[in-house]
Order: sequence, then C-alpha cells, then structure tokens
Amino acid sequence: MSELPDYFEIEWHENTVIVSPSAGIEDLSWDVVERAADVIMQPLEDQQAPDVIVDLSKVNYFGSVFLALLLRCHKFVRRKSGELVLCGANKLALDLLRITALDTIWAIYDNRQEAIQALS
Repeated sequence: MSELPDYFEIEWHENTVIVSPSAGIEDLSWDVVERAADVIMQPLEDQQAPDVIVDLSKVNYFGSVFLALLLRCHKFVRRKSGELVLCGANKLALDLLRITALDTIWAIYDNRQEAIQALS
C-alpha cells in the first residue's frame, strides 16, 4: 500500500472525506485501484451517511480503471445513504463523464469549496 500516497491525498473536512487523486491516476493498475478503494472507504465504514468529494483538479486524464474506482466508491457510499460528488474536473474529464452518462449520477462542481458547501 506504500504506493497509494503517491496517487491519492485523503483529508477530512468535518464529516466529509475529500479524495484528491494525482495526475498519475491515469497510470494506475487494477490491483492498486482495488487497494485505493479500500483505503478510501475504510474510514467511512462506521459513518451513518458518509459524504465523499473527489477533487479532480490535479487530474489531466483518466480511463476505465479510475471510473471503476469511482463507481465502487459511489455504490458503497449510496448503500450507507451518503453522497459522492466530483469537483475540479477539466474539460476532457467533463467530456468523458458526459459521454459515459456518469454526469447524471454525480453532482459535479467547479471547485472544492462549492462541493463542500453543497454537502453542508
């Protein structure tokens, strides 16, 4: 799990977990993504309605492996009556989310502050 800190920064803002993937997210292999999902979701296990913000501001591009991570986290959070939202996506990421219709599943905010306010 030592390589995960290079790919993700995880911080708390009150009861909300903010996950900030690095630009290297596009190079992740499936096994690293599986471990990352466990690291992200583990602290949420005991929360009643966990909220997660995925801040994409450092990400230039991502593909199906990262989308699978987002979907796995989304299912976990929804099962616990929480919400997962995205923020900071660039035009390429927004286009990908629109093409895959994932922009209909997640609220997408321009920046972290807007996402935090929306979940408050």
